[in-house]
Amino acid sequence: MTYAAAVKTPPATRSDFSTIFGVPADVGAVVRDFRSCELSTFARDGTPVTWPTMPYFEPDRRRFLITSSIGLAQKAFNIRRDPRVAMLFSTSTGSGLIRPPAVLIQGDGEVAEELGQLDERFESMTRLLFERQPFGITLMGALPAPLRHLADWYCWRLLIYVRPRRIRWWPDGDLRRAYGEVVL
Repeated sequence: MTYAAAVKTPPATRSDFSTIFGVPADVGAVVRDFRSCELSTFARDGTPVTWPTMPYFEPDRRRFLITSSIGLAQKAFNIRRDPRVAMLFSTSTGSGLIRPPAVLIQGDGEVAEELGQLDERFESMTRLLFERQPFGITLMGALPAPLRHLADWYCWRLLIYVRPRRIRWWPDGDLRRAYGEVVL
C-alpha cells in the first residue's frame, strides 16, 4: 500500500470489505473509494458486455448493490439469463488513491423482482451517488418543474445484487504482475 493510501484509509472495521473477505486493506480501499467499476455480463450469444456502474457494498449482506434505470435494462436481462458477472475496479480517477491495485470481483448476479426508487430505503447509497456524481442533482434540478415528470423514469431503478465468489487483485494496478486471490 502506498503512503497516501495508508494515510487516507481508515482502520478496518468488522464491516469493512477487507475484513469481511480476508483481502488486503488496499483492496478494501479500492472498493470503498473508487467512483465506478466496469460491470460485465454475458449477452445471449455468450459475448461479454461491459458497462460503467457505481457499486454500493452492503457489508451486512456481503454483497454489492448496483442499480440500473428501467430504460437501460439490458444488463438486468443478461443477468436473469446468465447470473455470472464480473466487476473490474481499474480506474482510480477521483478516488484519491495513488497506485492502488486493480481489483476484479467475480460473482453471481441477481435482479430483484421489485423496482426501487432512490428514496429513503437507499438513503446512504443515494447520498454516496450524489456526492460522487453531483452533476445528476444539477441535471434533475435544471429541468423546469412541469417537465421533471418526463425524466422520472430514470429514478425508477432495477436493483441488481452481486455476491462475490472470487476476488483477485494486482498490486499497483499492473495486470502483468502476479495477482492475489481469495476464492469464496
